[in-house]
Amino acid sequence: MFNALVLDRVDGRITPVVRQLDDQQLPDGGVTVAVEYSSVNYKDAMIIHGLGGMVRSYPHIPGVDFAGRVTESHDDQWRVGDPVVLTGHRVGESRFGGYAQRARVPGDWLIRLPDGMTTRTAMALGTAGLTAMLSVHALEHQGLTPDGLPVLVTGATGGVGSVSIMLLHRLGYTVHASTGKTESHGYLCSLGATEIIPRNELSKPPTKALDKQTWAGCIDSVGGETLAHVLSRTAERGAVVTVGLTGGDTLATSLTPFLLRGVNLLGIASASCPAERRLSAWHRLAEILLNDKLERITRTVGLADLPEVAKAFLAGNAHGRTVVDVNA
Repeated sequence: MFNALVLDRVDGRITPVVRQLDDQQLPDGGVTVAVEYSSVNYKDAMIIHGLGGMVRSYPHIPGVDFAGRVTESHDDQWRVGDPVVLTGHRVGESRFGGYAQRARVPGDWLIRLPDGMTTRTAMALGTAGLTAMLSVHALEHQGLTPDGLPVLVTGATGGVGSVSIMLLHRLGYTVHASTGKTESHGYLCSLGATEIIPRNELSKPPTKALDKQTWAGCIDSVGGETLAHVLSRTAERGAVVTVGLTGGDTLATSLTPFLLRGVNLLGIASASCPAERRLSAWHRLAEILLNDKLERITRTVGLADLPEVAKAFLAGNAHGRTVVDVNA
């Protein structure tokens, strides 16, 4: 038997309850993992409260990522005791996820933890950390270097934003951060941001198709009018990575930044990222971010805390990273 946060749908309402299950209730898969930690992402918060239509079948175990150790394997890639991490592959959406003490998945979905990285640190990074690292890789692939104009991070107090600021700072970039939370300015500067851009400066349509060249690149988790505004102020041959849509899923903009400045708009689909790119990103995260700064922006909760934690995420009252100790 093991504990899990189980979502039930009763009369159209989603109810989250910590419940005991047994291994026979897990889905088919070649590898069973004793989960040690998971994390909370915005998508998790939506799923816990039945938003977004991502879950089609109930009862359901949410949690889009997890880290732990293999307890049973029918896949030659894995042996009992191997430390592993999983993100994406629609785990926690179309398949039982990481808010449980056990998980069973195909072996090809797992990534071996890099040397020196604990399962807790892996979930302090989680899907947000992987997405941030893939975003930095994408900017570098487009030719961005630390000696150019600053790089902007929007939605900066969220998980992707916070990790992105730390990564860019450690790599030597000048980082600007955008937020609407004035009380978080000190927090963002402690991560490495040198200038704070008020959210309302960016959350309105651009006044010009081509405005002042302010940023060499951007990691944007907001979308909507913020993304359109940022594109108008991105420098020649610059790049903007889009990783979220908290400000809207539509983009009304001019083609001028793309045609006259050669600006690149890049999407990051971390959930379906190929295994070799995932592995490369996890190893680079281990090289750059195994430090106490990551720990300072991370808090730990238990399974029973998740419904209230999810409410805070949906209300915009969360920042940094939240790790879930499934054994607490």
